[in-house]
Amino acid sequence: MDKQRMELLSKEYGDAFYILDTDNFRKNFAELKKAFCDIYPNFNIAYSYKTNYTPALCRIVDELGGYAEVVSDMEMEIALRVGVKPEKIIWNGPYKNGKKVEELLLKGGTVNLDSVCELETVERLAKTYPQKKLNLGIRCNFDIFDGVVSRFGFDIDSTDFEKAFALFGKYRNLNLIGLQCHFATRALKTWRPRVEGMARLLDKLGIIPDHIDLGGGLFGKMADSLKKQFDTPIPTYKEYAESVAPIFAKSFAGKKKQPLLLIEPGSALVGDCMKFASKVVNIKNVRGKHIATLLGSIYNINPTLNKKNPPLEIICMREQEQGTYEDLDFGGFTCIESDYLYRGYCGKLAAGDFAVFGNVGSYSVVLKPPFILPNFPVLDLCGDKTKVVKRAETFDDLFHTFEF
Repeated sequence: MDKQRMELLSKEYGDAFYILDTDNFRKNFAELKKAFCDIYPNFNIAYSYKTNYTPALCRIVDELGGYAEVVSDMEMEIALRVGVKPEKIIWNGPYKNGKKVEELLLKGGTVNLDSVCELETVERLAKTYPQKKLNLGIRCNFDIFDGVVSRFGFDIDSTDFEKAFALFGKYRNLNLIGLQCHFATRALKTWRPRVEGMARLLDKLGIIPDHIDLGGGLFGKMADSLKKQFDTPIPTYKEYAESVAPIFAKSFAGKKKQPLLLIEPGSALVGDCMKFASKVVNIKNVRGKHIATLLGSIYNINPTLNKKNPPLEIICMREQEQGTYEDLDFGGFTCIESDYLYRGYCGKLAAGDFAVFGNVGSYSVVLKPPFILPNFPVLDLCGDKTKVVKRAETFDDLFHTFEF
C-alpha cells in the first residue's frame, strides 16, 4: 500500500474499507495442513465459518479440500451456496434449528450432538427414516487443566454422555461418525491434554470412529508488536502439529483403521489475512492529550473489545502537513467514550492520512454491529486488480426489516 494506491481506492470505495488477502489465506491453509500431514497424513481442516464467513474465503477452503465447520443454519446455508457438498459440512454449536438439522443429516452431512436435549430430535429422525444412514458425532467435555469449565459438549463422565452413546446401539441407522471436543484456550500446552482426553475416552468406549476432531483454539500468525501483548508464547503451526500429531501417528500405526484427524481453526487461518484502512478525519488536543478521529471504530477491527493494539501502518497523504506526536490515541466515529482503535501511537501523522490496522480478519466483519453507521466494503487486492468481495452496506440493507 502506498499513497497512489490509497488515493485510487478511497476515490472508488470511500474513506474506510477492509483489505482482504486471499492469497495469504491460501498459503496459511496449505502450511497448516502440511504441518500436520507431514506427521499424520490422514488429516484435514474444518474451517470455522463463525470467525469470518466471507463467502470468498469459504469457497477457497472448499477448493482446497477442507471442511466447513458451521454453528447455525445461516452458516450451513452459506456453505451450501458456495458449493460445499453436504458430506463436507460439520455442524457444531449449543443451539441447532431442528428442521435444518434434519435437512443436513438427510443430505449426508454431520451433526455433532452438544447436549441431551438434542437426543429427542435424533431419535425421532432415526424412527422416521429407518433406511437412511444419519451421520452424527458427540461433542466431548473434559478437563484439560486450563482453569476453565467449558460449556460445550457432554461431560464424558456423566449419565447424559452415556445416554447419547447408547442411542447409537439402539438405532442401526445412526452412525457415530466421530468424536469432537472444543476448548477456546489457545495456549500450546492445552493441546496435548485434548488428545490424551480423547484417547482415554476411545479406550473406555472400545471404538475407533471415522473422525476425531480436536476443535479450534489456535493462535495464528501475527506481528511481533502484537505477540508481545499476550501473556503466553505464540506457537507456530508446526509446534501445534508436533504437540498432537505424533500421538495419533503412534496410536494408530499398523492398525487397519486410521481415523481422520480434524481441527477447526478460524483465527489461525484468517487473522492476518485482513486489514482495515481508515482516513484520519481530524486531530485534536484535549487538555494536553492528542486524539485522532477515524472513519472507523473499535467495532470494525476488534468487536470482542480486548485491550490489545493491532499492528498499525500510517499511509502519508500530505507529508508537508504531518506533525510528530507522542502518545496519541486513535478514536472511532461512534459516541461511545471507550471507542479507541489504538492507544499510545508515537510518530508522524496528519488529518487526511490513512491508518491501516493489521490482523483484523478474526471476528471483525461477522461481529461488527449495525451501530451508527453501516459497515464498509471488503476489497481483495489481487496484484494491481481490486475485487469487491463485499460491497459497502447501505441504509436499506439495515432497515428493510423495519416498519416505518
